Amino acid sequence: MSIILKAENISKQYRLGQVGTGTLGHDLNRWWAGLRGKEDPYLKVGAVNDRSAKATEDYVWALRDIDFVVKTGEVLGIIGKNGAGKTTLLKILSRVTSPTTGTIKTRGRIASLLEVGTGFHGELTGKENIFMNGAILGMTKPEIKRKLDEIIDFSGCEMYIDTPVKRYSSGMTVRLGFAVAAHLEPEILVVDEVLAVGDVEFQKKAIGKMQDLSIGQGRTVLFVSHNMASVQKLCSNGILLENGKISYEGNVDKTIDKYLRGNNAISDISKKKRIGNGLIKIRKIEIVNSSNIPIKEVYSGQDIKIVLHYSNLLINTATLNLIPSIKITNSAGVNLINHHSRLNEVSYSHLPENGMFSISINKIPLPSAIYNLTYSLISYGDYLDGMEDAITFQVIDGDFYGSGEVPPSSHSLFLLDANWD
Repeated sequence: MSIILKAENISKQYRLGQVGTGTLGHDLNRWWAGLRGKEDPYLKVGAVNDRSAKATEDYVWALRDIDFVVKTGEVLGIIGKNGAGKTTLLKILSRVTSPTTGTIKTRGRIASLLEVGTGFHGELTGKENIFMNGAILGMTKPEIKRKLDEIIDFSGCEMYIDTPVKRYSSGMTVRLGFAVAAHLEPEILVVDEVLAVGDVEFQKKAIGKMQDLSIGQGRTVLFVSHNMASVQKLCSNGILLENGKISYEGNVDKTIDKYLRGNNAISDISKKKRIGNGLIKIRKIEIVNSSNIPIKEVYSGQDIKIVLHYSNLLINTATLNLIPSIKITNSAGVNLINHHSRLNEVSYSHLPENGMFSISINKIPLPSAIYNLTYSLISYGDYLDGMEDAITFQVIDGDFYGSGEVPPSSHSLFLLDANWD
């Protein structure tokens, strides 16, 4: 496949705390440096794009030294935390803003959907906006007319198509915006997180349309989303952005794994946000094998035990009715396992100052993937402690059925312990 987009040494610098490039003095310094053929002096400074850190400089690099290529027909997923630089990168690729340094080389038309109402004029009707967007993309009026009924039907906004867009809901605006961007035959379609605004039905339609564009029509899609299930389903390759830099580029499954590990796999759970009064607090979580040896990777079908080590600040726990629970979710946030001690008719009281709760899982029925573990401690309906996605762990392919055959992990969310007669 030929290369349709190439980004070389893309960097974007912003000034913190002010609109514009800064003071007149800074502008004069830039002008004087340019007059002498020198580099912009402010390109030598600037903080790393870490939104959680306190600013120590006037300038920040939203993106720094971004290099990648996209081939014709490829669907590239761009993922990362909020503030990592994803939207800035898409704005540069869409030519909404220009890079501070570097170049973008593309072949063909680019259609963008970066935020709700991108490219729409609120006073114009939905139909008028379709023609305006098509003209911006370089299409003739007959070409747009040929696609008009298809666009309106896909958007599901036929009743309001002659109504000014300013009266549309955010979901309707996204529906029409995506329908226009996807149907006016761009060579490259750029889609930011806007699909999250649409309902479930539209999200399925939109993902199906993007698959049709890439597989059926050989067009290229750049897709940004925090929904890992959508990214995994739609994309073949991925880019992981961290603090304005590419930290990983490659197969989409590995890219998502890298993101989830970096996002959740914190051994010191005290750094994470808790709920509850904290009178009994989990201080460490371990997954151990049948020999009680801590493990980081679990095999499908392995007998494991999840151990919650706690500290107890209560003086009298005689009347306590403590019920620990765990929840295991996949990368898409789908709840796979939810279990608490009351299901086994067990609750706890008379607790020592330090101890542990454990739950044994026989022949864990999960295929190869990354999973998140959430826990909670509840007594008489009150939370003592709880933490969403407290740790992340990996399950790798194992001989779940004892047949010598490893079942394909892509076929299901669960492995069923069953027998045929």
